[in-house]
Amino acid sequence: MNIITSKDNEIIKNIKKLKEKKYRNKENKYIIEGLKLIEEAINENMDIDKIVICEDCMSEENLNSKLLYEIAKYDCIYVSEKVFSTLTDVMVPQGILAVINKKSNIKDINYSEELIIILDGIQDPGNFGTILRTIDSANLKQVIVTNKTVDAYNSKVIRSTMGATFRVNVIESDDIIKTIKEIKKHKFKVAATSLQTDKSVYDVDFSKIAIVIGNEANGVSEEVMNMADIKMKIPMLGKTESLNASVATGILIYEYVRKKLTK
Repeated sequence: MNIITSKDNEIIKNIKKLKEKKYRNKENKYIIEGLKLIEEAINENMDIDKIVICEDCMSEENLNSKLLYEIAKYDCIYVSEKVFSTLTDVMVPQGILAVINKKSNIKDINYSEELIIILDGIQDPGNFGTILRTIDSANLKQVIVTNKTVDAYNSKVIRSTMGATFRVNVIESDDIIKTIKEIKKHKFKVAATSLQTDKSVYDVDFSKIAIVIGNEANGVSEEVMNMADIKMKIPMLGKTESLNASVATGILIYEYVRKKLTK
């Protein structure tokens, strides 16, 4: 078994570049890290380019025999702990990561779903990842993001999705106004969260609706707000005026789930 010990190895340099968005976009690849995510990727039949294993810091005792057998089917490269430390973004790494080829042909919106979530400039990777997990938990398969939203393949986003990233299509819109107009042509109402309304989320019909979640600091952008058919807010009994973006999204999605279950 050959173990890569040089940080200047071409394979290592190419993987390291994937930490940057421009290279992820150029190569159509991204990095996942840890046993749980790699197991999820295998179970979801993701297109795994290669698996990197730290020979110094990971023993086969950490792997169950079934997972070890599955990992062995892929192109595996072994590296020293020094080399692995240049690739990992985790404080206490498990010693294994994988390079995944991005899905192709996920630009088209699936209009068969009753609820579409649009993220208008979400910046916090943890928020984005948590929102993807919530979307997945409701068995929704897509999210639309504006070009001002944090990259879906950012390592922190990937980790916080806990595998949901493999099941939810992230559709990037370069022109959100054009996208919203297209959504409306398919008979969807567009709703935005706003404090400047008396309409509660509990008064809204959640069938064929696209809900816009705004930036953490500034909310829904003005141009998008002007496109909204419905403005609604989450009622709050305390003094806090707004909720964390991922919390608000969770409430909205599970109001959709509640209404679906009670039909």
